Amino acid sequence: MRTLGNVLWHFPFFGFLTAAFYWLLGLLLTLLVVTAPLGLGLMEFGRFLLAPFGNEMVSKSSLRVEQNVLWQAYSTVVMILYLPFGVVFVILSAIQVFALCLSIVGIPVALVIAKSLGTVLNPVNKVCVPSAVAEEVARRNASADIDRRRG
Repeated sequence: MRTLGNVLWHFPFFGFLTAAFYWLLGLLLTLLVVTAPLGLGLMEFGRFLLAPFGNEMVSKSSLRVEQNVLWQAYSTVVMILYLPFGVVFVILSAIQVFALCLSIVGIPVALVIAKSLGTVLNPVNKVCVPSAVAEEVARRNASADIDRRRG
């Protein structure tokens, strides 16, 4: 089913062009150095869009990736500056999701876009991982939350 979803994403709806756009935009923003945290996140988002039905976008903090404290602080500043643009992009994407849901063939594509709204709003410090990894991270986080609530 994932393969069929990826094929539908790429060929009738040109998902590979969307993936290439985000990846190249991310590359440009990374080369500008000042916007590197944003660019790296958009490059990961472009990678996600190459096979959206087998991958997920998760934050580095949920994966417990160690990062330099200065990089985290700088990423937060870049994220705050990007936030107004992210809100506009999320609104445009939500309109696109609504329009795609008007046809049965567009529903899988609408699911991809709806699934990626969080990344469109904030691509900083996000990583593309296989769906199985994302499910395992969610399971471990839920288990840790249960342990915390038990005391």
